Amino acid sequence: MRRSSSDPDERDFTEPETSEPPATGHDDKRNSFTSAKFDVSRHSDTLDRRKLEKTSALTKSIPNGWKPSPALPKGDSKIKAALVPESLEVKGVPVLFIPGNAGSYKQVRSLASEAAHYYYNTIAQDPKAMEEGATSMDLFSVDFNEDFTAFHGQTLLDQAEYLNDAVAYILSLYHDPRRAQRNTALPDPSSVILIGHSMGGVVARTMLVMPNYQSNSVNTIVTMSTPHARPPVAFDGDIVRTYKQTNDYWREAYSQKWANDNPLWHVTLISIAGGGLDTVVPSDYASLESLVPATHGFTVFTSSVPNAWTGADHLQMVWCAQLVKPIVRSILHTVDVHRPGQTKPRAERMRVFKKWLLTGMEKTAEKTLRQKEPSTLLTLEDNANSILPSGHRLILRDLGETTKPKAHLLPIPPQGTPGSKIFTLLSNQHLDHPQSSEPLEVLVCSVFPLAAGQSATLFSMNIDLSAGTSGSTRLACKNAASDVIPLPASTRHSVHPFDDAPPFSYLQYELEDLAEHQFIAVIDKPASDSEGWVVAEFSGRTHSSIESTMGLQRLLAFGAHFRLLAKRPMSMDIRIPALHSSLLAFKIKLGKQSCDDQGELFTPLLRQYLSEPHESKYFVNVKEADVSLHGVAPFMPPPLRHQATNNGVSLQLWSDPTCDSSLDVTIKVDLLGTLGKLVMRYRLVMVAFPLLVVAIVLRKQFKIYDEHGVFISFAEAMDLCLRTSLPILLLALTILAISFSIASSSPPRPNLFHWRGNATETAIDFTKNDLLLGSQDPIFWFLVPLAGLISAGVCVLLNTVALGLTSFLSILYSLLVLKTPWARSDDGRCVMACLADPPELTYDQKTKHSCLYRQLSPTANHDNKYITAAATCARASRLARETRSGAHYDFYNYAHSILILMLWVLPINGPVLVVWVHNLAVHWLTPFSSHHNVLSIMPFILLVETLTGGKMVPRVSSNFRYVTNVLFFILAVYAAVYGITYAYLLHHLVNVVAAWLVAIHFSGHNFSLSGLSQILEVGDSEGDIKKQP
Repeated sequence: MRRSSSDPDERDFTEPETSEPPATGHDDKRNSFTSAKFDVSRHSDTLDRRKLEKTSALTKSIPNGWKPSPALPKGDSKIKAALVPESLEVKGVPVLFIPGNAGSYKQVRSLASEAAHYYYNTIAQDPKAMEEGATSMDLFSVDFNEDFTAFHGQTLLDQAEYLNDAVAYILSLYHDPRRAQRNTALPDPSSVILIGHSMGGVVARTMLVMPNYQSNSVNTIVTMSTPHARPPVAFDGDIVRTYKQTNDYWREAYSQKWANDNPLWHVTLISIAGGGLDTVVPSDYASLESLVPATHGFTVFTSSVPNAWTGADHLQMVWCAQLVKPIVRSILHTVDVHRPGQTKPRAERMRVFKKWLLTGMEKTAEKTLRQKEPSTLLTLEDNANSILPSGHRLILRDLGETTKPKAHLLPIPPQGTPGSKIFTLLSNQHLDHPQSSEPLEVLVCSVFPLAAGQSATLFSMNIDLSAGTSGSTRLACKNAASDVIPLPASTRHSVHPFDDAPPFSYLQYELEDLAEHQFIAVIDKPASDSEGWVVAEFSGRTHSSIESTMGLQRLLAFGAHFRLLAKRPMSMDIRIPALHSSLLAFKIKLGKQSCDDQGELFTPLLRQYLSEPHESKYFVNVKEADVSLHGVAPFMPPPLRHQATNNGVSLQLWSDPTCDSSLDVTIKVDLLGTLGKLVMRYRLVMVAFPLLVVAIVLRKQFKIYDEHGVFISFAEAMDLCLRTSLPILLLALTILAISFSIASSSPPRPNLFHWRGNATETAIDFTKNDLLLGSQDPIFWFLVPLAGLISAGVCVLLNTVALGLTSFLSILYSLLVLKTPWARSDDGRCVMACLADPPELTYDQKTKHSCLYRQLSPTANHDNKYITAAATCARASRLARETRSGAHYDFYNYAHSILILMLWVLPINGPVLVVWVHNLAVHWLTPFSSHHNVLSIMPFILLVETLTGGKMVPRVSSNFRYVTNVLFFILAVYAAVYGITYAYLLHHLVNVVAAWLVAIHFSGHNFSLSGLSQILEVGDSEGDIKKQP
């Protein structure tokens, strides 16, 4: 991912080992606010040490004296005092870095290093930039002790609330004359730029929704690998509700007709996604299409970023040099210290971000040509410089070998020319601009007859190629170097787009962009050691573009084949509207093309791109390429503005026109790649769909038990369900999935009563893709039965593992414990005294010990019930094998099936328990807001208690037996339809089922309130823990 270079500007970032600030007595603080300037000073190895003396604050070595900031809340609340250095000085524009899920504040170091390096080596040396308001960054970061914000919504809200206070404190530093080292004539900053990684980006957006947010204190947010569209996991109800409230607020704000009614009108939001290499968060979730309009933000993939041209995994986003450079530099170029917000107006900010982060070939890309004034006077000798005939292609080899500059003119076709002309130029040389001396210069010119008495000094540059002759032509020209688009070099030696090789220079103009001009001048200048070449031409859209009419079904079955003719433009576009799904992968093969004796200029270069979101992938020296995209994805909300057409993926191919041979392009589906994308995209299916299978199996077991008095094993019930219940249910769900897909792909219907609707817009249902597997294409109907079959197989595997574990524990128990006595109750049911607990404890003693253990934490309750259930199954298995009694086997099968159900609920509870354990590890003992508390799992605790007593669940012969049937059926259907999007509700549904089974137990046996009070008893002693999480 990193590139080595002798140029200090291309040097890799390093993470030198550093010592932490000394202990200050605040180690138990959960949140601490830390200035990243402390970290920047540790990056002095990446800076020119001679520059360190010129810095006043950013890279100044900070003493080890740290103290709490009085400006931030303190005390027993969750918001803790900030830690800032006593001698902190502020000088530049405030920027706050927010780490993500389990992220560290130290991740800001690479950003800070590049910010200092680029400012002092580049911006500070540019008087014009400084005059326009450029300045350095004051980078701050916040230490949340690596909180798990992705798993717990209340943690996310606490961070957002804290950061609003932190922003207010940061801004207050610039009002303190002891700290502020700024020009007093400049306005004090009124806003802070936010950079968020992963869930830190969600926290940044949530800040603007919180009650303590100060209006206009944030106007620019840059996020990296942030799941904006939906939560990455839905195991916590608070995280789902927080996402909904935050996203609804942003959507409602941008649905306002007037800017004065939009509280986010001034906010710019940029989302940078890592692509397929990010296996932590699906990059589809980073899309902003459903949240902000194109005027206020966009989504770009790292493979599109100029000079990066590669994907990035989740952590590389914050340290990869090729990505950090354009991110930091784009932010620095949006700064304007002459404005209170410290940034340029929103439209200019968007223009800067597009220039630095997009390819420049997007439809929304803005050319600078029209905003320029002619700066070069080109004087040509009549009949001495070549003017190419209209429609001819310019091909130059060996640039720079001429003894004097030579101009080649391409006449610009007049406006209205049939065929929608486009100008393209490709070269392996940098284009010359006024501050450089490259062998190639491209000018866009208009005829400029010099009137009598008019001076040629009106132009900053004068290129005279007339050799002093009287008959000459004068052209007023604009330099096109500012519109150049860098492309990865593609030669015989190229392997990756990000190879350490000088990029190609590419120009692309629509005919409308050249409306005021008559010629394009390509000037070949003398240079030494140049092996440059250039190809330039005007081509028609109809000749340079191919659109496939093939449907997706035919494309999957037979693939696609395109033959590009020998007489073709240098750049060709192949559009495939049917290929738009992010669940599919394809392979592209290019045939060989033969070149003449002179040799080829470059090898084929392929760009795969989507118009929205902005995703481009480059393939150099391409013979074969793996195509995967992030287009239409499952579970994604629809765009904020409905798109009438879907352009699908496009392939832009640059090929050497000197080869003059046809080229074959073949596209076929990649089955293994598609399978891999399905597995990565539907990982959470293995949390929800197995509960569907388990619920149907338990429903069958209880139905047979209530009717015939025999509780069959889980394997036997699974066999019966695979014959009848499961196929019927999966067929119904498949039909439902097809209907959902058809409804999702249809345009939104007007809804006069929708809160978002107004007179000019149609209401959009942003939750319409939340059901089942979230697919928006009916062709993926097979995913529902496939997921069901795989889940059934996984359930069989887990059942086998559980049986093996039970047998092992049973044998171990037999070796450690004497043969267990057993007796029969009056109704003939087996009562196993050994199942309760070791015989040396009475039932009252057991209950008190169990309740005391449960008081400690939710983790203890979860561990206790799972351990107890597993031990009960082991003892029941041993007793059933010894006695060969049908009643014993019934109890064992019942206990085993309940254990299987509990095991499938465990993945839903696990992540939130991880958050709770982490809070304990950092000594955070305040109340833990979550549905995973003692009362919410009490039904399971009571159910496990009934199992330890050795009593079989009574048969229900009345109509109440249908309640058991309906509850398990509801659990199964919900797990399939809503289980992935709202997985946290599965926890509550399973608790309802457990509560019903406990009620059945209590209805069939002697039950006293005193016994229940002993189970529910909670001690009054608090000890060191004041509140129970």
